[in-house]
Amino acid sequence: MNSIDTLTLEVADPAAARDFYARAFGPDLPLAFRAGQSPTDGFRGFHISLTMAQPADVDGLVASALDAGATTIKPVTKSLWGYGGVLRAPDGAIWKVVSSSKKNTRPVTREIESIVLLLGADDVAASKRFYVERGFGVAKSFGKKYVEFEPGGGAVTLGLLSRKALAKDAGVAMEGSGSHRITLSDGGAAASDPDGFAWEPALPAQRQAPDTTSSNAASINASND
Repeated sequence: MNSIDTLTLEVADPAAARDFYARAFGPDLPLAFRAGQSPTDGFRGFHISLTMAQPADVDGLVASALDAGATTIKPVTKSLWGYGGVLRAPDGAIWKVVSSSKKNTRPVTREIESIVLLLGADDVAASKRFYVERGFGVAKSFGKKYVEFEPGGGAVTLGLLSRKALAKDAGVAMEGSGSHRITLSDGGAAASDPDGFAWEPALPAQRQAPDTTSSNAASINASND
């Protein structure tokens, strides 16, 4: 079964991005950074969710992210599904910090229970076929609306949602063009999915432990048209 080893973000200043994410969310996220300023406009077609155990953990992580330089897209609030909010990192990536629980039951921690990358798809069924053929096992599938894949041995769970629904969930307009400014690494060959998200082979070291300091992985551009 395939899985995601690393998420590589294209940023203007890798050192500044590395410092932001370490202060905002901690140093152990499976992130790498590559210098670049590929043209991009509007919604980049993805967001990354960090799931916490309880509301107080969400509040703490959101506060540290804002102190580090993030901005608020959706303020933290209770909802039918739980508790959480949406932030934009200085590099433009959208992050959700959430908890399915609405009650605090233990001391506050910064422990992240799961990381979920949701990609906006123009045709969820077509993108699902691409990922099944790439070796991802399907954990949940709701017709042409939503797909969640098995995480396998990776640190990140991959999901698909329609681009319109994903933008609504993030609290932004769905229009966007240019580069996604994210590249995904796994055990497969280099490829681009139906929505232009780029995949490249993980380095051996990444398969063992994601390198959060790397900024020189081979470049593969992802189109957000």
